[in-house]
Formats: sequence, C-alpha cells, structure tokens
Amino acid sequence: MVQETVHLLDGNSISERLRTDIGAAVLRLKNTGIVPGLATVLVGDNPASASYIRSKQRACADLGINPVDVTLPADIAQSALLDELAALNERPDVHGVLVQQPLPRHIDVEAVVEAVSPEKDVDGFHPVNLGRMVRGRRCFLPCTPFGVQKILEFAGISVAGRHVVIVGRSLLVGKPLATMLLEKSSTANATVTVCHSGTRELGEITRSADILVAAIGQPGFISADMVCDGAVVVDVGINRVDDSSRKRGYRIVGDVDFAAVSERCSAITPVPGGVGPMTVTMLLYNTVQSARGMRSQDALGDDA
Repeated sequence: MVQETVHLLDGNSISERLRTDIGAAVLRLKNTGIVPGLATVLVGDNPASASYIRSKQRACADLGINPVDVTLPADIAQSALLDELAALNERPDVHGVLVQQPLPRHIDVEAVVEAVSPEKDVDGFHPVNLGRMVRGRRCFLPCTPFGVQKILEFAGISVAGRHVVIVGRSLLVGKPLATMLLEKSSTANATVTVCHSGTRELGEITRSADILVAAIGQPGFISADMVCDGAVVVDVGINRVDDSSRKRGYRIVGDVDFAAVSERCSAITPVPGGVGPMTVTMLLYNTVQSARGMRSQDALGDDA
C-alpha cells in the first residue's frame, strides 16, 4: 500500500516555535537580573567539533543566552581539564556546561562527564541526571531524545499505548529515549522495544511498530520492507556519504531510505532538517531551565 500523502515532521519549524518561547523566557530572566550562560568546552581543533561549537554559540547569541567559549589544547592534561570544569561549575554566570565530544584519546570521557556539576549538566548525561530520569524525577533530559519527544508532541502524535520500536541502543539516543517514552506521563506511556544490529528477525519487529525510531548510525539501514503501512518514522541518523555532484564532495543522509520509506509511512522526519535542529534547541531549553533553577520537564512559563 502506498500512502497518498506523507506528513513531513519538520524539525526546523518546530525548533523555531520552541526558540520563540525560549527567547521570551530569556527576556523575562534578564528582567530579573539573570542572564543565562552556556559554556562550551572544545579540546583540540577538530574541524567538525569546532563547527558544532560555533553553531551552538550562534544559537545562544540569537536568543540572548551568553555563550562562554572555552578552547583548550589537544594535549591538555586530564587534571587540567578537570580543573577547568571545576572552575566553570563555580561560576555564577554559567548555567550550563557542554564538553564537545569526541575528546582526545588520553582523556577519560567518563571522568569528564562526571566532573560537570549535575546542576549544570545541560547535556543530560551525568549519572545523577540519568538516574533521576530512570526514577521518573525531574532532571535535565538528553537533548537528542528530548528533541524526538518534542517533535512527536508538537506534531500531535500521541505515543500512549502505542508500540514504539527503537533501532539503536546507544546512551546518546536509544537507551534514554526508551526510558523517556516508557514513563507514565502525558507525552509518553508507550510500549517500547529496543533493537540493534544483532537483533534476530529485525524486520519482523520493526514492521510491528506504530512509531519507528532509527538511531543506528548506518546510512539507509531502514528499508521500505522494514516499515508497516501508516507507521510514523523518526530518523535520528546523520551520516556523510560520498557525492561527487556536491561541492563539498558529500551529502548528509539518515539511517532511513527516505525516498522508499516515505511512500509507506504516514509521517517521517527528513535528514537534514528533522531531529538535528531539535538537539541544539533542547540544549538551549535546558540551559534556560538551569538559569531558572528548575529542571527540564518544567514548562517555560511566565513565572520565569
């Protein structure tokens, strides 16, 4: 069965709507003498990482959030990096701290993650925040899964009682998203199955999904025969594939065969322009919530 129309889940549009609310909350905070600040920590000079940092800093500036740029040499000692993070934890003008990954090989990533104060962990990966999330308590939610949840919410797609299949079990997306969608709340309460590349009869499981989330990091991994008619498909993948017709020599594609799958599903996120913009937006959201002294499940209301 071919869908006559498919609803495009436009992350750019949803992100802009959310950023309007975030900008208004920033203004209210400034009226009380609080300027939200986000520190971005870059170790080394990886071009892709530097580009990501610049985009986050621009997004901060656009909404009136103060971007605090911390750029450190690639050969910095781990102890020195941890000292830098300790100093940021103590700064009253910094409400969020983001350490851009990947980090140099000699750096213990887990030690760095745990060195950021849970109260400023706007990335949502500190063990304290992850533990609070599992327990259903207020916390900073990981930005990409949070963005997926917001896309479904803003698109009016209820997940309650529906079967959500997540292909990918990473700590960045699959595991936290599964936990979030299992939560007994108005934007969750789903039945969730988590799969991975080693799952037997994977196609049979994905075809049972009302909502299919692809986060496996392999271009075009989800084919049309893995999707049931009328399903909602969320593509979290961001992959570079060679393309000599492009000026840069490559193009960005997702984990889903978009052209083929869009003929079967009822709604789908594009790549780029789907989940990607939401990740940065939820980072800004969490930063403002930190400045308000609250956690990310609270709405950005007039009480800011």
